[in-house]
Amino acid sequence: MSFFQGLNSISDDNWIINGLLYTALSVGVLKLTSIFLNSASLLFDLFVLPPVNFSKYGAKSGKWAIITGASDGLGKEYAIQLASKGLNVFLISRTQSKLELLATEIETKYKVEVKILAIDFASDKPSNYELITQLIKPLPVTVLINNVGQSHSIPVPFIETEESELRNIITINNTATLRTTQIIVPFIINTLKENRGTRGLILTMGSFGGLLPTPYLATYSGSKAFLQSWSSALAGELAEYNIDVELVISYLVTSAMSKIKRTSLTIPNPKNFVKSVLSTVGRRGGAQERYATSTPFWSHAIIHYAIENTVGVYSKIANKLNLSFHKDIRKRALKKAARLAAEKKE
Repeated sequence: MSFFQGLNSISDDNWIINGLLYTALSVGVLKLTSIFLNSASLLFDLFVLPPVNFSKYGAKSGKWAIITGASDGLGKEYAIQLASKGLNVFLISRTQSKLELLATEIETKYKVEVKILAIDFASDKPSNYELITQLIKPLPVTVLINNVGQSHSIPVPFIETEESELRNIITINNTATLRTTQIIVPFIINTLKENRGTRGLILTMGSFGGLLPTPYLATYSGSKAFLQSWSSALAGELAEYNIDVELVISYLVTSAMSKIKRTSLTIPNPKNFVKSVLSTVGRRGGAQERYATSTPFWSHAIIHYAIENTVGVYSKIANKLNLSFHKDIRKRALKKAARLAAEKKE
């Protein structure tokens, strides 16, 4: 190789190295810019932007919201807070007596119309869906809250999950949610055709159990992960009809399902959680990387955002931590059950 050929070779190598350096620098700048913008959006969503005005969803104009799993916990709060905004509410749940009490409370306090339907979604009877169809047919519906859901009684290995529990989780969390939505969407579309300028809204309850694959809650985790993909896909389909579709992700909330009674910075009560949901509809909160998804409660949002931007929700580290956490919960639950059984014998 001649002297000049050697110079040309060095020059070529430098060009390649410089190109790689500039590419790496550009990617780094883009990544940092993305993190900065997402972080700013997170803070604005949670702490700066004003609450959403539900007049765009037909509040105070005679429109109806349908809430499943409406007699307790989050469902009850959705009913109360939507009624307080001026929407009539149609409450669907399993227990007639609880529905009647809640209906009386809402009618008396908020002066809106209330209808109730007591059905057990776990039964998966076609007659349940026929009843829903018949009862909502005359109503101008604009809002659907898919809140009905079921988890495991305690954390349990998948192979030890009772068949009845497995079937109930899938039937309630998935089949019931899909069939109810499939029935109600055409009614929302018809309402919007007759009320130009009004939008529709479908909120479906997700969970950190679906956000992160969760050992010892495998069936529940899978059912909620399914709702993530389904809800995002539905959002794409219904956008042209002016229907906003959103999956709402929550960490723990005090409720009968979670069996937690005390609130904390990371565990709100149903009232405060639902307030955060309805105040931030259409904003992503902690779910900055996900379409048609929101993690609205401030501490849940920060936890979600931190996990997503560090180890990642599908990482081995997150999976192992989740496994250890739920193994410990199962151990304590079994110990408590054994103690209670022993006390009964005495």
